[in-house]
Amino acid sequence: MGKDQIRIFIADHIACPKDDHGILKFLYAFVDEYRQSSDLYYSAVVIFKAPVDLDEDKFETMFWSRLQAISDLDSREYPYDQRVKHDPAAVDFSFSLKEEAFYLIGLHPGSSRPGRRFSHPAIVFNPHSQFDRLREMNKYETMKQFIRNRDIRYSGSVNPMLADFGETSEAIQYTGRQYDQDWKCPFISQHGN
Repeated sequence: MGKDQIRIFIADHIACPKDDHGILKFLYAFVDEYRQSSDLYYSAVVIFKAPVDLDEDKFETMFWSRLQAISDLDSREYPYDQRVKHDPAAVDFSFSLKEEAFYLIGLHPGSSRPGRRFSHPAIVFNPHSQFDRLREMNKYETMKQFIRNRDIRYSGSVNPMLADFGETSEAIQYTGRQYDQDWKCPFISQHGN
């Protein structure tokens, strides 16, 4: 925020499709801006006005419903980012829009993880390629350790769902919820990667 590299879009209800085109237009503009910048630490955040009384089950359902809807719209215009897989069960899966892979962070008031609690439902879109750039610059491990240490201080432990890219599907990390081994991601890409 201090570097003015977070872009924010306010939408109405996370379960309602009426803002999907606006969300997608916002994220496309964000992708264009990110691709033209040499700076690191860019994020786009979609904050939903409602509902604010979500538990983890409801948030998860609405989270994946919104992602499915905007991904379906994106598939009409762009292929999936070829650097990642479109199958959420794949260890190298990432969510993609405008051929740009994203690591997502879901936030909401009812999260069991204090670090994922926010006054309203929100989805943070972090371009995946910036993590690759951090690795190339030998800064990724330092950043990862800083974030995990802060999570320990704030939440009492590291999120048990966290894993490095390529170890397990990152889809299991998106909502912040703790899943068992039987969980199956409801997202189905229409991109045909």
